[in-house]
Amino acid sequence: MKKLLLLSLMFFTYTQLFAQEKNEVKEGWTTNGTISFIFNQSAFENWISGGENNLAGNLGVNYNFNYLKKEINWDNKITASYGLTKSKNSEFEKKTDDRIIFNSILGKKANNLWYYSIFLNFDTQFTTGYKYSKDENGKEIRTEFTNFMSPANLSFGPGMLWKKSDNLKFNLAPATAKLILVDKLFTLPNGDYYGVEQGKSSRFELGFNASAYAKFSIMENVSMENILNLYADYLGEPQNIDLDYAMNIVMKINKYLSTNLTFQTIYNDNAFEGFQIREVFGIGINYSL
Repeated sequence: MKKLLLLSLMFFTYTQLFAQEKNEVKEGWTTNGTISFIFNQSAFENWISGGENNLAGNLGVNYNFNYLKKEINWDNKITASYGLTKSKNSEFEKKTDDRIIFNSILGKKANNLWYYSIFLNFDTQFTTGYKYSKDENGKEIRTEFTNFMSPANLSFGPGMLWKKSDNLKFNLAPATAKLILVDKLFTLPNGDYYGVEQGKSSRFELGFNASAYAKFSIMENVSMENILNLYADYLGEPQNIDLDYAMNIVMKINKYLSTNLTFQTIYNDNAFEGFQIREVFGIGINYSL
């Protein structure tokens, strides 16, 4: 638990040092978002040092709809993205991204920038996910491992929200209920499928959740978005802190074109013993909503 609080404090200190956001107050509904498409392509012919032709694309939606009225603050965020890559030497198209995330925090003014809050988070994926291997003949094969609503995570609980602006805030929820939903046909012995026991389709947890969001400009036409989520399960092994950190850097070229860099790291010992890391870099087409 001390580690979780320390990580939250470090992230908050970092954002305070580098984020220069004005605390602008606008009552009623405010909405904004972007649709983006990132494209990558490589081609080789008679290339002596070697190379593999590949084609990749990633489509993403990032949408916010927030409400402010006197002492009530309600923030909502939808993130959805899907990406595929196809290389010449692989029989299958492979996913580079697949997620649907909904975050909602309702707060009532407590004091200054603090709110009594209750949050809800839901995340899952669009399509089937596979594990890849080779058969005895060296041919690539794949095995279905995940799917829509397997896994799906639903978390909610009361807490305290600190909010300076829509671009700088964090929430602490010491009594978070978490429900993990899976297809029971995928479950494995010893709870090796997202902690769910074999033959069951759900797992309940109670723990401490900390989340933070910071978006700011590094320099002209270059913005950085940081999203951090930490969770410790009281009923399991609270010393094993689940971490999900995503960083999105957008380097604007003109109104519609930009260079986009996405970095994400996840640590969840119920899913994988170690850090999961994803990085996507490419030219993007962006449309503001």
